[in-house]
Amino acid sequence: MPTLESTEVAGTIKTDSLPDFTSAEYKDAYSRINAIVIEGEKEAFDNYNSIGKLIPEKAEELKKLAIMEMKHMKGFTACGKNLGVKADMEFAKEFFSPLHGNFHKAFEEGNITTCFLIQAILIEAFAISAYHVYIKVADPFARKITENVVKDEYLHLNYGQEWLKANLSHCKDELMKANKQNLPLIKSMLDQVADDAHSLDMDKEELMEEFMIAYQDSLMEIGLDSREIARMAMAAII
Repeated sequence: MPTLESTEVAGTIKTDSLPDFTSAEYKDAYSRINAIVIEGEKEAFDNYNSIGKLIPEKAEELKKLAIMEMKHMKGFTACGKNLGVKADMEFAKEFFSPLHGNFHKAFEEGNITTCFLIQAILIEAFAISAYHVYIKVADPFARKITENVVKDEYLHLNYGQEWLKANLSHCKDELMKANKQNLPLIKSMLDQVADDAHSLDMDKEELMEEFMIAYQDSLMEIGLDSREIARMAMAAII
């Protein structure tokens, strides 16, 4: 299981071939990518606080995770300001709308398993993979902030893993059902921003590969066997 002490930021910094952070193409793409990470951290803040309402005895722990996400949101807002870019928040809200809707449906039904899968597994694995890829091509200001953020995100991923692992005996069927409904959304989200990611020198295939590694490692930590993990992963391509 990745920890703060053991986790290294993946990849090598491309110091000799970084993108032109001042170009119109870069700033246009960054307005949407930056908005996505800002909105993602804001929704994570809301989601962890919501899960705390479903598990009152864990509310304080979840509140601490939520506060971390708000700190991340402020950091990424500063990244956009540093480049003189206004984040396209309308785009970002629409981008997260499907996952946002599914999370809140699960919350209203009191479905803790689905809430944890969406926020603590899928979204955190999505964020971790994207941040790893981005760090290699980020401007120096954003790189420093992102390196600190990604360390925190492992705490959040691990928290969801541990809850699902502890409850796997009675939540496995729901976990697989929720995965089938929500994993394809991650693939479609990556497809949606592939061109903008390319403008930031982030490769779509590398992003998907990094995500699938983080996601499958997480399922293994939860306690699923290789056949179950393969079956769940197939939801991303069917």
